[in-house]
Amino acid sequence: MIDLIAHNLAPIMFVSVMAMLLIGYPVAFTLAAGGLLFFVIGVEVSHISSEIRLFWPLLQSHPERIYGIMYNDTLLAIPFFTFMGLILERSRMAEDLLDTIGQLFGPVRGGLAYAAVLVGALLAATTGVVAASVIAMGLISLPIMMRYNYNRGFASGTIAASGTLAQIVPPSLVLIVMADQLGRSVGDMYIGALFPALIIIAAYCLLVFCVTLIKPHWAPALPPETRTLGGGVLSLILLLAAAVLVYLVTYHTVFSQMRGEVRLVWAATSATAMALGFSLANRYLKLGILSRLAEQVVIVLFPPLALIFLVLGTIFLGIATPTEGGAMGATGALVLALVKRRLSLSILKQALDATTKLSAFVMFILIGARVFGLTFYGINGNEWIEELLLQLPGGETGFLLAVTIIVFILGCFLDFFEIAFIMVPLLVPAAETLGIDLIWFGVILGINLQTSFLTPPFGFSLFYLRSIAPMHEWKDRVSGRVLPPVKTTEIYKGAVPFIIIQFLMILLVIAFPGLVTHYKKTGTTDPNSIEIIVPPFGQSDGQPGFGLPGGLGGSPFGAPPGQSGNGGGLQLPGLGGLPPIGNPAVQDGNAPAPDGAATDQPNPPQPDLSQPPSFN
Repeated sequence: MIDLIAHNLAPIMFVSVMAMLLIGYPVAFTLAAGGLLFFVIGVEVSHISSEIRLFWPLLQSHPERIYGIMYNDTLLAIPFFTFMGLILERSRMAEDLLDTIGQLFGPVRGGLAYAAVLVGALLAATTGVVAASVIAMGLISLPIMMRYNYNRGFASGTIAASGTLAQIVPPSLVLIVMADQLGRSVGDMYIGALFPALIIIAAYCLLVFCVTLIKPHWAPALPPETRTLGGGVLSLILLLAAAVLVYLVTYHTVFSQMRGEVRLVWAATSATAMALGFSLANRYLKLGILSRLAEQVVIVLFPPLALIFLVLGTIFLGIATPTEGGAMGATGALVLALVKRRLSLSILKQALDATTKLSAFVMFILIGARVFGLTFYGINGNEWIEELLLQLPGGETGFLLAVTIIVFILGCFLDFFEIAFIMVPLLVPAAETLGIDLIWFGVILGINLQTSFLTPPFGFSLFYLRSIAPMHEWKDRVSGRVLPPVKTTEIYKGAVPFIIIQFLMILLVIAFPGLVTHYKKTGTTDPNSIEIIVPPFGQSDGQPGFGLPGGLGGSPFGAPPGQSGNGGGLQLPGLGGLPPIGNPAVQDGNAPAPDGAATDQPNPPQPDLSQPPSFN
C-alpha cells in the first residue's frame, strides 16, 4: 500500500487539493496546507521511490521563494490598474458614458444595447475589473432598458457579457497575471489580445443588430421626448474630421523631426486637445457653433479615451512598461476625478481599501501556490501532468481543445487568479514541448476564462448582475409604472447567445493563430534566432588578434609552447606552458598517432604543480 502511494503521490496530491478547492475551502490556505502536508508525506516515503526528491532542508527555501514574489515588477501593475479602475468607477464615469452614448445611439433600435457594449469596452480598457464593470452598468443601464420595454433576458445578457470584456480587453488583470505565469512580456500579451478583443466587441454589436432585425420589439429605439441632447450628429462628424486634420498636419510638420512613436503621441495629443478645448469653449463661452450632442460627446468621451491612450498607447509604442503605464493611469484617473470635482477623501479611502484587499488576496494566493509548487515539483508532478497532456490525441489542436475544456470547467468554480497560479504553470511545459506560442496560448486561456464568467449556473458575472437586478416588482420613478422583476432564468437565457460567440471566438483563435502572433512583427526578437559569433583570439587569416603581445596564436589550447606549428599555446611564465587538451598538435608535418599507438615523439614536459610558480 505504501509503495502504491509513493509511486502515485503526484496524482493523489493534485486530486486532493483540487477537491478541497471545489468544496470551497480558502484557496491560499488550502494550497499552502496541502503543499506542507504532502511535503511531510513525500519526505517519509522518499526512500521507497527514487522519483521523490524531497528532504527536510528544502523547507528552508520557502522564505526566499516567498520573498522573491515581492521583487516581481510585473505584479506591481495589478494594484495600479485596480486603483485606476476603482477611482473612475466611483467618480461616476460609467454613468456619464452610458448616458451620453445612449443619447448618441438613441434614435437607433437597440441603441441602449449598443451603448452597453461600447461602454463595457471602454470600462474594460480603463478599469480591467469585471465586478466593477458589471455592477456599474447593471445599476445604470438595466433600469433604463426595462423602462423602455427591452426584453429582460436580452438586456441582462448584454450587460453581463459586456462586463466580462474586462477579462480580455487590455489592460486586463487576467492578461497581466497570465503573462507573469507564462514568463512572457505583458506588452506582447496586450498586443496579441488586441485583435481578438476587437473581434469579440464587433461580434457583440452584430448580435445586437441581428436581434433588432429578428425581434425588433426586444430592443426599441428611445422615444423622441427622452433624447434630451437633441440631434446634431453632423457637427460631431465635422469636429472629428477637424481633429484628424490637426493630427495629420502636426504629424508631418510640427513634430516631423521626432521619432515615429513620439510624433504619433504628440500629434494625437494635439488633435485631442484641440477638439476638447473647442468643445469646452463652445460650452462656457456660449459660441453656439457645436450642437449640444457633439459638445457632450466630446467632453465626456475624450478624457477616458485619452486616459486609455496614455496607458495602452505608451505600452504598445514601447515608451512605458506595463507597470509604468499603470502608474500613469492611476495618476490620470485621480486628475480626471479631481477636474470633475468628484474626488473626495471618502472615495479615495474606499479605492485604497479595495485595492489593498485585492492585492493582498493575489499575494496570498501566489504564496500558497509557491508552497504547493515546491512539493508538487519535488514529487515530479509536473512530469506526470506533462506526460498526461502529451498523450492526448490530435497533437497541438487536441491539446488546446482539451485544455480549453478543463480550464472552462474549473473556471465555473475557481477565480481566474487561482487558475492562473495553479494550473497555468503546470500546462506550460507541455505547451512548450508541442511548440505552442505561449502568448497565443495565454490569449486562448484568457478568452476561455471570460467565457466561464458567463456560463450558468456558476458564472461570476451572472452572480454580480443577480446581486443588483430587481428581484421583486419595483416602481420606476421616471415613468411611474410598476415593473416586473428580473428572474434568474432570464439572466441565464440572455447569456447563452454571448456564450456561443465566446466559444466560436476560441475556435477562431485556435484555427488562425495569426490573430495573436502578429505581435512578433512589432520588433520583438526571438531569442532562439540570435546567433553569437565569437571572434578569434589570435591572428587568423591575416587578421589581427586582440592586441596582446605576440598574439594568442589561434586556440589557447593548441600545441605546447616552444614547438613549431601554426600556433603556439598560451605561455605562462615559470609554469612551462599549459598541457594540451585533446590530441597532440601536428608537429613537423606529421599527423598525431592514434590512441594507444607508440610514437617516437618525446612527451612534452609536465609542469610541477606541487611547487609555487616563480616569476624570475
